[in-house]
Amino acid sequence: MIPLSVLDLVSVREGGTVAEALAITTETARVAERAGYKRYWVAEHHGMEGIAGGATSVVLAHLGNATSTIRIGAGGIMLPNHTPYVIAEQFGTLSALFPGRVDLGLGRAPGADGRLANALRKDIVGASERFPQDVVELQARFTGQAVGGVASPQASGADAEMWLLGSSLFGAQLAARLGLPYAFASHFAPAMLDQAAQVYRDRFEPSAVLDKPHFMAAINVVAADSEEEARYLASSTDQSFVALRTGNPGKLKPPVRDYRESLPAPARAMLEQVRSVSAVGTPDTVRADIEAFVARTAADELIVSVATFDPAAQQRSLELTMDALATVSS
Repeated sequence: MIPLSVLDLVSVREGGTVAEALAITTETARVAERAGYKRYWVAEHHGMEGIAGGATSVVLAHLGNATSTIRIGAGGIMLPNHTPYVIAEQFGTLSALFPGRVDLGLGRAPGADGRLANALRKDIVGASERFPQDVVELQARFTGQAVGGVASPQASGADAEMWLLGSSLFGAQLAARLGLPYAFASHFAPAMLDQAAQVYRDRFEPSAVLDKPHFMAAINVVAADSEEEARYLASSTDQSFVALRTGNPGKLKPPVRDYRESLPAPARAMLEQVRSVSAVGTPDTVRADIEAFVARTAADELIVSVATFDPAAQQRSLELTMDALATVSS
């Protein structure tokens, strides 16, 4: 069976709080662990009232204490928002607390406008241009090298598994050149999925980390007892995508029956494009769609993204998906 992992945005529900969102994520991580998921990743976002995972390393420390076997990780840390030294310390510390369980996924897109860049006290544009050098610096610090004459004691020898993330060819090329595993954000940016996977595999150079390419693709998944119920549950995330693309992001909203059909044609077309990499329906439908996706991408792993307004439905979707995929070979 192909390894399955979970990407959690730590969604804040309409009418809910950050504390409630974190509690839901904690329980969902426990459910994912019991169900047999390999990794549980949290993404870094800032300045968004509907996403509570901005202090990513803090959230991961809590999830590590709440679980015992599932790998915990950043999917990802947006490195232009930080210095490599600080990330090395944070994930070196996490690796010391949870040995053999920590993943560090790195992204180049800061997700920050000028106001947020100012709040972070960062030259985001310049930092994005330095991304390849900063990744190499992180690698050096984890192997115990004193970069610029400054050591990173917490990072030295850390066993954090480093990944590069992307939604374009840039990340694929860099991951191939450095011989690192690569994860593609096809759950919201599917346009270049096939090309990026091919570039990564064609240009891959073996490293001390990997002797062959290792590719993970993201897919939106909502499994429920009926096709109608699954589409209904998925409409909460559909609403979030539309709100984000129209410049009005907010908290995760309750589901709406026939939501897509209610949209004007341009909005519906946009939504269907950005959400095209999805498996939404009964367990049989989800299994068939994921089998087709695996055949298309030849992915080594899949990471599923699911956020429903009802936390119990989200957790049950994860259980139903894992059960459905028991017959899918890697």
